[in-house]
Amino acid sequence: MGSSQSTSKENSIWATYFGANGWLIEFNGVNLLIDPWLTGELVFPPGKWFLKGSLPFEREITSKIDLILLTQGLPDHTHPPTLEKLGKSIPVIGSKKATELATKLGFKKIYRMDPGNTNIIDDIDIKATKGAPVPSIENGYLIKKDNFSIYIEPHGFIDDKLKPQKLDLVITPVVDISIPLIGKIIRGNSATIELIERFNPNYIFSSTVGGDIKFDGLLSKIFKVNNASNAELDKFKNNRIIIDPRPWHRYKVVKG
Repeated sequence: MGSSQSTSKENSIWATYFGANGWLIEFNGVNLLIDPWLTGELVFPPGKWFLKGSLPFEREITSKIDLILLTQGLPDHTHPPTLEKLGKSIPVIGSKKATELATKLGFKKIYRMDPGNTNIIDDIDIKATKGAPVPSIENGYLIKKDNFSIYIEPHGFIDDKLKPQKLDLVITPVVDISIPLIGKIIRGNSATIELIERFNPNYIFSSTVGGDIKFDGLLSKIFKVNNASNAELDKFKNNRIIIDPRPWHRYKVVKG
């Protein structure tokens, strides 16, 4: 019986989506919280008139959090009201701007990672990759623990230095969002195809624009979302699991 339990643990992890960019990844004995927004409003400078996000309801995480991973310093990734409620002894890994904010909020163990840096915390091997320019370069991450491997980048900007390799789970946007005169700020449609070809993942979880979140303000009125069917992407769907996750549903990710 002991052998059976050990095999089961090694062959699965759990992923819970919170909506927007937030995730909880449960490895065997280590819980990783990514870009959480769980309470309060989301306000982008210069104020609510520009962009304000509202949650349908607020929730608390009952699981013990061992590590916080922040991809960007923008408030929809490094959300001050949420981070203020979390224990300040929890280690934080993040981009330059994200760790600057984490420092101001009083976190004690902070690890800044720039693209190309690697770090190992709680037996989780984390490599920072080049992410979206919003406007400064932020992070994506290649995350490995035990037998599992995960790639996450919330805007669909793929680091050219990432080598092709087999991954278990890719978390990525699957739609494009653009702003007039600026262009695409999220390019999930084409990125998903490239991620499939480069990483041949067992699972793809769509992220970044999911959940029952309401946005108001000037910027929300000029966003252009392109989620039209992509024939080239559709042909891949028969060969892998592509999931549009429901918020707060706990998904089992099985090793392929």
